[in-house]
Amino acid sequence: MVIKTQLATLGLFDAKVPRYTSYPTAPQFRNDVGPDLFGQWIEAIPEDSEISLYVHVPFCRRLCWFCACRTQGTQTLAPVAAYVEMLRQELALLAAHLPRGVRLSRLHWGGGTPTLLDPGLMEDLAGAIFNVAPLADGGEFSVEIDPNEIDDARLAMLSAMGMNRASIGVQDFDAGIQQVIGRIQSYEVTRDAVDMIRSHGVHSLNADILFGLPNQSNEKITESVQKLLSLSPDRVALYGYAHVPWMAKRQQMIPSDALPTPEERLELFETARRLFLWDGYSEIGIDHFATTEDSLARAQREGRLKRNFQGYTDDATDVLIGVGASSISRFPQGYAQNAPATSVHTAAIREGRFSTSRGHLFKGEDRMRGRMIEALMCDFRIDAEEIRRDFDIAPEALTAIFADAAAAFPGMVDHGAAGFAIIPEARPLTRMIARAFDAYDLSMAGHSSAI
Repeated sequence: MVIKTQLATLGLFDAKVPRYTSYPTAPQFRNDVGPDLFGQWIEAIPEDSEISLYVHVPFCRRLCWFCACRTQGTQTLAPVAAYVEMLRQELALLAAHLPRGVRLSRLHWGGGTPTLLDPGLMEDLAGAIFNVAPLADGGEFSVEIDPNEIDDARLAMLSAMGMNRASIGVQDFDAGIQQVIGRIQSYEVTRDAVDMIRSHGVHSLNADILFGLPNQSNEKITESVQKLLSLSPDRVALYGYAHVPWMAKRQQMIPSDALPTPEERLELFETARRLFLWDGYSEIGIDHFATTEDSLARAQREGRLKRNFQGYTDDATDVLIGVGASSISRFPQGYAQNAPATSVHTAAIREGRFSTSRGHLFKGEDRMRGRMIEALMCDFRIDAEEIRRDFDIAPEALTAIFADAAAAFPGMVDHGAAGFAIIPEARPLTRMIARAFDAYDLSMAGHSSAI
């Protein structure tokens, strides 16, 4: 494989790069963005516009060892109920700053395990959200569902509240791998959850599956993908397992000597990728797949694909507000992140103030470089005319940026006056190539493997 040879020659198999769900990336956030500025950004949202809302529920019954998400374990409902009450207060605070007539283009509940909430808490939370802003016509309400933590009563409530897309995590169906990563979830449990979801009229289904897990082989990932395909998800995210035990201490439970090499990770990805393509899925960006009639595939065909903290999206709004501990918000002016610790976030909300602890105020070339990186991540190409039009950059200056990036990846990109493009064979390297457009120092950020 040419790409494998080039990777080895350039020493890129061990590269650590961002996933570029934002630009600048979260490690560049600083404490010069606080509650007052966050409130001002909310108040600057145009009246009668559409925004997206993300709600973070940082609780799980059991902590999966592979997971690096901000979450905590609980065996009782009491802390979850207290957290939902805090969310209601936070939403009321948001409502006090939000201009009139704002509607939700997208609403997503993530975590953690949002389905730890019982039906009553689900109703309370959804009601509090829709008191702040209703779901827009054609809007999407999605929930991350743990097949181990769902039942008919919960799904009935979510459906009644307007959930129209569900997301499930699969990771891998191999029982041995599940033991090693601390996530026990059989195919039968997953299949039954999917059947239950669809029985409640929710026919849009996302699924996540991982490559690069300990003891994973081409044979094992083939079997897992085939089982997942039997469930007919509308969208699939094929994520590379990010082994970052210095950030997520629970990952120290996973033996590093059982992890595949970067070369093996690339083969695992290609094995799974081929299976999705053979089954008729459209390839979306670097790691997503969708049925041809899914809105994500349509957005890609029409040049409307975007990227945010949840991955790829067809959401056209430029404001995403994050509610709950550690949530990140995106505005035209920059990024703002809530306090990561649940206790600190809760204390601030109870005092009647936002918990914004850090963020980033856009400056200089941030927006332009962010647009170029997003274009590469979504479409593998940058349209020079669009960049010049929207950011008033001289043609020779833009050409110089393209030339500098191309010099680091000989034979992997095409560039000229019309733009910059990654050749199809080099698309597995997209994150690394996008890094060439990143003006920030990434040396101390501790990002995950590029492959």
